[in-house]
Amino acid sequence: MSNIPFQTIDWNLIEKVEYKGETGIALWQTVQFQDLRVRIVEYSKGYLADHWCQKGHIVHCLEGEFISELITGEKIKLSSGETYVVSDELSSHRSFSENGVKLLIIDGDFLKKS
Repeated sequence: MSNIPFQTIDWNLIEKVEYKGETGIALWQTVQFQDLRVRIVEYSKGYLADHWCQKGHIVHCLEGEFISELITGEKIKLSSGETYVVSDELSSHRSFSENGVKLLIIDGDFLKKS
């Protein structure tokens, strides 16, 4: 992990990049450091991810709510103020949001499975 000097992020200045889901869209604002990625991600109403993800994340729900569906069939709802954490390769998961959601997502090498 590289050292990151103190800094602030003005999310109003970070470009929103659109990614299509199986249904709906995701808008990503991304700040990339050497071994760390910090994102604000917004899912539209009716968003369903187009893939099963095995990457580790720290996901904090800023506004709204969404479902993390695990490949096992388990569904976990996260609402505003709640967070989940998972390391790489410990879960196949995908996101669904009925009414839209805004998330802070942090991932990087520190979440690699040991």
